[in-house]
Amino acid sequence: MKYFIIVGEASGDLHASHLMAALKEVDKEADFRYFGGDLMAAEGGKLLKHYKEIAYMGFVPVLLNLRTIFANMKRCKEEIVAYQPNVVILVDYPGFNLSIAKFVKSQTGIPVFYYISPKIWAWKEYRIKNIKRDVDEMYCILPFEVDFYRKHNYSVHYVGNPTVDEVVLFKANCRETFQEFSTRHALSDKPVIALLAGSRRQEIKDNLPDMLKAASQFKDHQLVLAGAPGIEPDYYQKFTGKYPVTVIYGETYPLLSHARAALVTSGTATLETALFDVPQVVCYHTPIGKVIAFLKKHVLSVKYISLVNLIKDKEVVKELVADTMTVENMQKELSRLLEDPAYRRHMLEDYQEIHNRLGTPGAPRKAAGSIYHQLLNSPN
Repeated sequence: MKYFIIVGEASGDLHASHLMAALKEVDKEADFRYFGGDLMAAEGGKLLKHYKEIAYMGFVPVLLNLRTIFANMKRCKEEIVAYQPNVVILVDYPGFNLSIAKFVKSQTGIPVFYYISPKIWAWKEYRIKNIKRDVDEMYCILPFEVDFYRKHNYSVHYVGNPTVDEVVLFKANCRETFQEFSTRHALSDKPVIALLAGSRRQEIKDNLPDMLKAASQFKDHQLVLAGAPGIEPDYYQKFTGKYPVTVIYGETYPLLSHARAALVTSGTATLETALFDVPQVVCYHTPIGKVIAFLKKHVLSVKYISLVNLIKDKEVVKELVADTMTVENMQKELSRLLEDPAYRRHMLEDYQEIHNRLGTPGAPRKAAGSIYHQLLNSPN
């Protein structure tokens, strides 16, 4: 069968590449065309457009690049029509993908499947109307999304979480001791506080300075920062210069496997940190803290911003967001994580419940099997 896949960021490239590998196992005739990335290209098929050429985040960048965005969307539609795939598979990235879904549904007879639901449960819940109209099958990776869609009378598939697969695979193959890890990166023998400050420049600029200021007060620990792909060392140097911190690229999982505690910006990193059983503080600064705090209370549809708390539906980890993200608050919470055994133990017990709710590994395989089965049994 022929599969047309669209992703808009690095995480989508990762998850889609695993889905492609799983599809090739169940469908020996699988052929792929995609707007994707390097990991997808390694699985074969034809890369039509790299996600770096279509991904614009934030109001101003989108406004400044509208002509390019519309050109990319036009190209995507033309490629779909020319290729005539058996299915179009969308991966998150709703701003672009939901527009493509509308076109495909209204102008072609090609089914539209969505792998990794857009986070409409957090805000823009009105998009459920578009999804119900334009998306034939939805494959979710977060357990609470099933209830969200059920509330809107829309049936979805829960296939498990691909991050579970990635962490389990890493743990199964990693044999490096803390001493070996420390020697390889010229670290000391002090316990590690991991800093995961986000993957985009603005996130790093907003979060890292206060994270460093707070964590550097714990002199009996060493600081290790997870360097984000595409962020050059010179950019980090602007913030790390006066602090005793080591920046390590491409080794977030090894870092988490040896960390005593972590300061983490919101996103998948909070879930990864929990799956490695590392006590954490979620930190997310914004330049207009009080305004964002108001929006969080009155506009967002969810009580929490971290996946850890959303999955458990309670405050497992402290969220210091907007006006509450201060150096003092971070230090206070880090102190509890590092020095209060009962507090640590309680968080780790809640982590175990999160492990259980996410289910067993195999999300890409389950999704691929379902997608192939749906297509085989499609009346078209």
